[in-house]
Amino acid sequence: MTRTVTRYLRLSWFLGGVGLHRLAAYRTDFVLGAGAFLVRVGVQTAVVGLVFRQVPAVGGWSYHEVLFLLGFSLLPRGLDHLFTDQLWELGRKLVQRGEFYRYLVRPVDPLFSLLSERFFHPDGLGELVVGAVLVGYAGSELGLSPTPVQWVLAPLLVLCGALVHTSVKLLFASLSFWTVTSMPAMYAANQVSEFSAYPLDIYHPSLKALLTWVLPFAFTAYVPSLYLLTGATGLLGWLPVVTAGALALSLAVWRRGVNRYEMTGS
Repeated sequence: MTRTVTRYLRLSWFLGGVGLHRLAAYRTDFVLGAGAFLVRVGVQTAVVGLVFRQVPAVGGWSYHEVLFLLGFSLLPRGLDHLFTDQLWELGRKLVQRGEFYRYLVRPVDPLFSLLSERFFHPDGLGELVVGAVLVGYAGSELGLSPTPVQWVLAPLLVLCGALVHTSVKLLFASLSFWTVTSMPAMYAANQVSEFSAYPLDIYHPSLKALLTWVLPFAFTAYVPSLYLLTGATGLLGWLPVVTAGALALSLAVWRRGVNRYEMTGS
């Protein structure tokens, strides 16, 4: 078991370096991608600022609390983005073009083989850095003083949030084994995840239920941020349950899809 884990860690480090080298070879594309991400986050932050120039609070949340939530939402998203961006290719073309077979003939787990083609994606690093800056700034302005327990739990909250993002992405990407391409479903789920960057208290109860129990993006940012900001633990106990359930479901669908995969005749 230890030898297997060590082997996969070494492979991850090596393949991540290869992936970064490949991306850096096209420097203009690399810079444009990083710039587009910064513009997106900048626009989101500016919109929050514009809203709070008109009102003192939104859904009971102050400006810096919403900024904290926005920043925290980037942390699990960035961690997920760092290691699982290749799932978009599965949903987009790998089954449709009959290219998925190459992951089945390599001497490693097919899911690891698939994901390893885009380890350490730079956009994920950018999200982690910007998210940490926003959380640090907002927390300082709020005078936030986390307890020792909150300091210990904070990395675990980010990890669980990242696993939720990964689980939803893997679930919808795996549908391509039945539908040939699942990009529309993946894109729709990704758009829904954007709602998690803002307080759930401002949404209609039906949307809030969707984000909590169907596509559980509430557990990626809202629930952890509420706990870190106020100490509220109402939904926090559900976080490991939801994370484990989402991961188990997505892996079950993935395995079933892999088992039924057939190459194209071309």
